Amino acid sequence: MVPIVSNGYSIYFNQEGYVSLNAYLKENTFSKIFILVDENSNEFCLQNLLPQLETETVIEIIELEPGEENKTIETCVQVWNVLIELGADRKSLMINLGGGVITDLGGFVASTYKRGIPFINIPTTLLSMVDASVGGKNGVDLGGLKNQIGTITNPAMVLVDSDYIDSLPQNQMRSGLAEMLKHGLIAKKTHWEKFRQMEHIDFADFDDLIRESVEIKSNIVTQDPTENGIRKALNFGHTLGHAIETYFLENPDKTSLLHGEAIAAGMIMESFISWEQNLISEGEFNEIKSVLNGIFDRIDIDESEENRITELLIHDKKNEYGKVQFALLNGIGNIKVNQIVENESINRAFSNYKS
Repeated sequence: MVPIVSNGYSIYFNQEGYVSLNAYLKENTFSKIFILVDENSNEFCLQNLLPQLETETVIEIIELEPGEENKTIETCVQVWNVLIELGADRKSLMINLGGGVITDLGGFVASTYKRGIPFINIPTTLLSMVDASVGGKNGVDLGGLKNQIGTITNPAMVLVDSDYIDSLPQNQMRSGLAEMLKHGLIAKKTHWEKFRQMEHIDFADFDDLIRESVEIKSNIVTQDPTENGIRKALNFGHTLGHAIETYFLENPDKTSLLHGEAIAAGMIMESFISWEQNLISEGEFNEIKSVLNGIFDRIDIDESEENRITELLIHDKKNEYGKVQFALLNGIGNIKVNQIVENESINRAFSNYKS
């Protein structure tokens, strides 16, 4: 499968990725290699990676507890201290083997340790393959608020091996599908249409769908690496979705949501707002809502919770001068960024979502 060339690095697929990884290890003399994993990627994925590495460089494994609740500065401090204890220097390499939490946090740790050491992302969930590992965004949550602290630093390479998702539970697969659906909605209608009837998807060709989704994101990021313009399109569904995700993560009476579950709800509501603003037709909105509701369970949100979720919007990273800004659909396959939305429209979007 042909690699995708992004901003100063390449995204490789399946076995060709290990060939490129070993060539990179031979071209560079690293003092040590640190592989960051969580309990899941340590158990299910590390055994596949280690035999593939052709190197005599010392390899150290750093394991974290899984889950978004551990994507914090406190966890970073622990990893930085371990790196110091194990003698990591500026000639060390970090390989992030895991889902979005590992690639986000690992990239942030590497890009700040001793002012930056090289890192490689090897995503092991569908979500991290098509989204988190690509684009150079690294970061952690702060006080429960998503991705408030971070850097934009590109990895040395990304290696997407679809064999890793064979052990994923269905809810994790659906979480990744949310981002793939988003890519079609914002940039490529034909990509969206491939998912309209899930029962007809040929999962034997799923590698091609993954690559196409990665290519859509990479093309957008290449145009706007620092998110001053079109890269904001990738936030479709995330303004409300991140607020919902944060609320459920921070509320002890709620069961935490997977990222894709919250983003699916956000996409339905932000599609409703797009329809209200005459950016998409009623038929397009109904199609989007029908497809997403066919894949994701509706999230139970009562009226009092709507207000608390809406209050979280002020912390969204796209906001400027205190104004909440949305990326809204402008027809399926197109997007308008920097759209101001009134609270009344947001309230109607919640009501429609629950109907």
